[in-house]
This record gives sequence, C-alpha cells and structure tokens, in this order.
Amino acid sequence: MPKFVIQGGRQLKGEISVNGAKNAALKIIAASLLSKEEIKITNVPEIEEIKRLLELCESVGSRVERRGKEIKMSTPEILTTDLAPELVKKIRAALLLIGPLLIRKGEARLPHPGGCAIGERPIDLFIDGFKRLGAEVVETEQGYHFKAEKLRGATFVFPIISVTATEVLMMTAALAEGTTVLKNAACEPEIPALAEYLNKHGAKISGAGMHTITIEGVKELGAGEFEVMPDRVEAGSFAILGALLGEPLRVNNCRPEHLEALFVMFDKMGVDYKLGENWVEVRRFSPLKAVNVTTHEYPGFITDLQSAFTVLLTQANGLSLVHEAIFEGRLFFVDKLKQMGAQIILCDPHRAVINGPSKLHGRHLESPDLRAGFALVIAGLIADAETMIDNVYQIDRGYEKIEERLRAVGAEIKRI
Repeated sequence: MPKFVIQGGRQLKGEISVNGAKNAALKIIAASLLSKEEIKITNVPEIEEIKRLLELCESVGSRVERRGKEIKMSTPEILTTDLAPELVKKIRAALLLIGPLLIRKGEARLPHPGGCAIGERPIDLFIDGFKRLGAEVVETEQGYHFKAEKLRGATFVFPIISVTATEVLMMTAALAEGTTVLKNAACEPEIPALAEYLNKHGAKISGAGMHTITIEGVKELGAGEFEVMPDRVEAGSFAILGALLGEPLRVNNCRPEHLEALFVMFDKMGVDYKLGENWVEVRRFSPLKAVNVTTHEYPGFITDLQSAFTVLLTQANGLSLVHEAIFEGRLFFVDKLKQMGAQIILCDPHRAVINGPSKLHGRHLESPDLRAGFALVIAGLIADAETMIDNVYQIDRGYEKIEERLRAVGAEIKRI
C-alpha cells in the first residue's frame, strides 16, 4: 500500500488551485441516472471516490466516457437493480443511486454501505424518506431491498439536518407523482447547484438552499452540461495550511463566500489573510490566539474542516475547545496528534480541549479517514523530522494528487 513520507518545517509559497467539489460531483453523477439522455460534467476531480461511483454506475448500465476532468455519461437502460457489494463497501455514496433506480425500475437492492469510519451514520433517515414517498423497505442480513410501484409526493420533516438525504430525496421527488415538501432541509451550496441543474432540464424545484424545499413532480427529465463548483472543503484546508506555513500561500479557484465561518475564526485567532473574488491569500503569523469552535450545518463551521482546524489550534496560544456536534467519531484522530506531541484532552467523543502551542514531532501514523488523513498531512508538514502516513487511499478519496500539488508550493512530501 502506498504511503506519504513528509519532511516537516518547510515554508509554503506560491499558488495552489482548488479542484471541483467532491460532494457536488458525486450528486450530479447520481442524478444523471434520472434521465436517459447524455450529460456532460466538467471540472470533475480525479479522485478515488468519483472513480468508485462511476464504476457503480457502469455496473447498473451507465455508459461512461472520461477524459481528464470531463465526463460524458448516459444511462439509456438500467440493466440491474442490484448494487454490487464489492463496490458498495468502498463508497457510502452508493446510497445516491437508490432514488434513480426506484424511479426507473421500481426497486433497488443495497448492500450495507461503506465509507469513512467517523462515527455512526445510519441510513434510517433515507429509509424513512423513501417510505414517506411510498417505497417499501425490507432489511436482510445482506442489506436492504427497496420497492415501489410508484412514488408519490409527500411532506417529509427531517428530524436532523442531512445534506445527502436532502439531495437524495430532492432528486427522487423530482420524478415522483404530485408535490413533495421537504422541511428542515440542509442549505449547503451544493444543494441549490443541483436543483438549478435539474430545473434547467425539466424539474420544478423551489426553495433549494433554504430549510423548506418544494418539489412538483414531473414525468421526465432531460440532461445537458454541468460544471462542478470549487470544493469549499479543499479551499478551507489549503487556507488553514497557509495560516501555518504560508509565506504567503494563495488559494485560487475558490468561492470565499462559502467559507465565511472559517474566516470568522481566522479573525478571532489573528490569522493574516486577504480575500479576492475567487481567491484567498494566507500568510503565516504568530502568535495565534486560542479560540473555541463548534461544528454546525451550513452556514456554520463545516464538520469536514474540523480535523484540519484542530491541527491549527495546536499552534495557538492558550486553551481551545473543539466541539464536534455532527459526528461522534470525528475527534478520535486526536490520539495521533498526541503521539506527535500535541497537548490535547479528549473529554468525550464530541469535545476536545487543546493547550497550545505545541511542538509537533514526526511519527509513523495511519490515516483513519479522509479528512483526518489530510489533517495528519498538515501536522506532518509543520512537525520536525520525518512523518510517514499509511493508508493514503483514504486521502486519495477526496484530494487529487495532493503530494504533487503540495510539492509545487514548497512542501517536501513524496508517495512511496
């Protein structure tokens, strides 16, 4: 298995560009199965998670042509409604295909999904939503069998806000009979982007990007072109890296308005940064002030940036509290930071107290999941001596050729 070897302490200078958003690309790929027509998707990141979902789409009948960051795909016929277990176990985004399969074939079989080990992420919310639209769901030892002769619009209130469940039910309801109202829906930027594309090709969706979304079902959808927006998580990760090592580091091709909660924290800490229309420039500055942060649904502080931000807090002066309010397993990676010399007390699965600044030392570590994996890369880049990170497949799931891009701005990192 490949590893990253990092020599820490190098300052980063220059420009690094943000790729297309993983979460936006995954959803539009799944939504393409709602139509028999061809879709052209541009600015698609070349990452493992995209590759796995495309393989899954091909396994049910999609025709996929990929050239770099451009994908053309169509699904004139659904050949099977059984999602392949060997593919599903690698990617939780397999859940995205349930709605299109129900719409087009009236059933879908889903083995138990895989993904990151960041805590309990039961699919009850998806099951309840599909049942509300008229589906029958049977659980077996192998997984779940979804069946529906016809899906019908309904009102569904999310007991907790869920980005993926909002998108899945929104795209499914677009072709259900009647009107669907989703309440307490997620508001992340990827949701109105998906709705705008669907509306352009025949859907009738209003309110996307707000907590109540109304969908009037239509009989069919067309397809066309979709440009994937910049990845706000990648942009925020690079900005945090710039706060630690930038001399300066300029992050291009991003949308700063999607990262306002991060910049509020930067202001409180005293981070030196500048914003442009589609860029942010960050310069290393010390001393940084300790802050308390709580993850929250958009437009709050995104949980996917919590791991990288926790590394930043190890270099701030004083006591900081991190409250991970979304996933109960996402803070467990701090044990690896403690091995590197960070002074962190894990109070419970949701809260950690950090006393900084701490000198970090290179260690041999294993990436536990996608976001914590990149946080360990950041930790390795600011540590002394050598850091080796195993299981970099987890990092490759969300960051394209990250070692090459970091080397281009001065990092000493290689894949072996």
